[in-house]
Amino acid sequence: MTFPSAAPGLPRPPVSHPRASHPRAGQAAARRLGLALAFVAATASVAAAAEETPGHAAAVTVLRATKACFSDTVDVFGILLPRDEIAVRPDRPGLKVAEVLADAGETVTKGQILAKLALPNGDTTQVEAPAAGLVAASSAVVGAVASGKGEALFNIITGTDFDLAAQVPTESLPRLKVDQPATIKILGTGSIKGKVRRVAATVEPNTQLGQVFISATSRKFLPANSPGRASIKTGESCGVSVPLTAILYSSAGTVIQVIRRDRVETRRVETGLMAGGKVEIREGLSEGEIVVARAGALLREGDPVRPIAADTGGR
Repeated sequence: MTFPSAAPGLPRPPVSHPRASHPRAGQAAARRLGLALAFVAATASVAAAAEETPGHAAAVTVLRATKACFSDTVDVFGILLPRDEIAVRPDRPGLKVAEVLADAGETVTKGQILAKLALPNGDTTQVEAPAAGLVAASSAVVGAVASGKGEALFNIITGTDFDLAAQVPTESLPRLKVDQPATIKILGTGSIKGKVRRVAATVEPNTQLGQVFISATSRKFLPANSPGRASIKTGESCGVSVPLTAILYSSAGTVIQVIRRDRVETRRVETGLMAGGKVEIREGLSEGEIVVARAGALLREGDPVRPIAADTGGR
């Protein structure tokens, strides 16, 4: 059977193609759709990662907060005084010094002749050392009259025990107690270990300073009446520690810059004792947290950063 041809100018009837409905064609279309969706997802992931850590993030040096112990101390200044000192005077006052046989700074033995005094009959009498020790001072001068009650002819230090008699501000006195350890420094002698021997119960009314006596024993030569200073340990506190450079003082108080997920987090903290360039953090920071080693106003809350470990130079 034959069909008439379509009239001129009219559209041809649709022709059915058996290949269009083949199963393989549907699988190919699904694969193309899957690839397109995967590409979109990958693009979104890259964009999100770029948003979390932008390429322009500033590099900052960081470190971990660690635990450390800090000593609470009171610093004082004073004069080094010998604890055992003998004043040597003549038995007969009013006699003139005829000869001086020992000078300040010399070590003498018990019974050693220190000076000779002229008697009215022309003879001399001797002044002897009552104990062995170091002549700390001497007022003996040939021709001078030796007094029995005034200034001693000789002062002899008979032991190696000294006290640093130091002045203490009134507000620090309640923190001082007997037997507290101290480190004494005397010019030219170095450091000497000592401890608080006595704390005065009164305060000088004009200066409003109290007095503390710190014992010092040393085999080294200790120059009497020399100025010295001491650091008295009054307590100890152990906690989280960071460098002083990690602390930032702002209108919001004392803050520290913590790094979390490569972003800056400004955190308010409470500081405690300080020593050796480090500060105790009593509240606001935990051991092991990452902080900016040198806090600065250029870093703000939420800023992205590239942390660089202070100890290794990298992360």
